[in-house]
Amino acid sequence: MKLIVGLGNPGPQYEQTRHNIGFKVIDELAHRLQTPLRHSKFNGMYAIVHHGNEKLILLKPLTYMNLSGESIQAMMRYYDVPIDHLLVIYDDLDLPVGKIRLRQKGSAGGHNGIKSTIAHLGTQEFKRIRVGIDRPEPDISVSNYVLSTFSKEEQKIMEEVISRCADSCEKWLEMSFIEVMNQFN
Repeated sequence: MKLIVGLGNPGPQYEQTRHNIGFKVIDELAHRLQTPLRHSKFNGMYAIVHHGNEKLILLKPLTYMNLSGESIQAMMRYYDVPIDHLLVIYDDLDLPVGKIRLRQKGSAGGHNGIKSTIAHLGTQEFKRIRVGIDRPEPDISVSNYVLSTFSKEEQKIMEEVISRCADSCEKWLEMSFIEVMNQFN
């Protein structure tokens, strides 16, 4: 069983923000796999789907970004998901808009959702897809920036990026994560 988690904040006011790119990828995967996120438990919305020989959980934690690890930890414990079967998707200020980076492990890099995940799981050793949202102009605070929406030009780029991220997740169901990294990085 594999668990793919998209980080974001719940509620319509956050739906289109930069910080919710993880939720957008999960929504795209759910659409492709024809499995709406109907279940509500573990402080999250999730779906379980069979894809080929693989059982897959798609999760959107509803704890708000800073507490994402609570939901992830509860889901992993309940379904006995091993750490090497976890993939977390989130926004990254250190990458330009439209750039993605797949990694097998790493630090939080200042991302509060990843800080929470590391704290609750007790390890940095989990797979992740970092999605570039770029840095704000010097006169804009980071918190205001990540809760802002993309420009029209950026939205077009992000639609392609969301699709590319979903592609990489589907490939992970068929091949090793290293092979997926080599293909998508």
